[in-house]
Amino acid sequence: MYKAIIIIAVVIIVVVIAVMLFMSRGNDVSQYQHLINPAISELPDQNMLVVEAAGEPGDAASKAFKLLYQVYYKLEGVAKNSRWAAPRSRWSFDEDAPQEQMAGLFGLPIPDAVTELPEFKNPDNLNINISKWEYGTIAEILHTGPYDQEVPTVKRLHDFIEEQGYTVVGAHEEEYLKGPGMLGAGNAEKYMTIIRYRVEKTAAE
Repeated sequence: MYKAIIIIAVVIIVVVIAVMLFMSRGNDVSQYQHLINPAISELPDQNMLVVEAAGEPGDAASKAFKLLYQVYYKLEGVAKNSRWAAPRSRWSFDEDAPQEQMAGLFGLPIPDAVTELPEFKNPDNLNINISKWEYGTIAEILHTGPYDQEVPTVKRLHDFIEEQGYTVVGAHEEEYLKGPGMLGAGNAEKYMTIIRYRVEKTAAE
């Protein structure tokens, strides 16, 4: 799994530049400082605009983010000058699958009232939909620093989950609070990413 996380990190480094315009709007990260230490909490399900993309990771993710934001600001109920929503991604790892077949979900939170897609151009024929991302009991941690240095943070979170008597039941999720568009490509040490998993109590043997 950790090998796959490194691949994802490289993908994000490449494609996050594509959403620079949107990330430059900023985000209040003070509310996430408690996640410097891993924590388990409850999170409600979230209505999401989601693009599914597979193939060569860099190319697929770049196209997905481009379409995601193109459609996001055409949605009824999403103001053109609304506060920037942090993008998220979800990945299910298959260590045996070649890199060219990795598939990811790229999403933006949207109001529950938004239920229909607007008209839009989709030259790459990507699958885009409005769906509910399930949460419930979650474990999460704040990673500060370059994307390609996430592995120790991910391991720390997995160790915490096990120590607390939980098991991961959902995909690997990342929420990008601060990235190159806000801080500049030369400030990778200040990037801020929430790493998150759905979890449940481990069944007693």
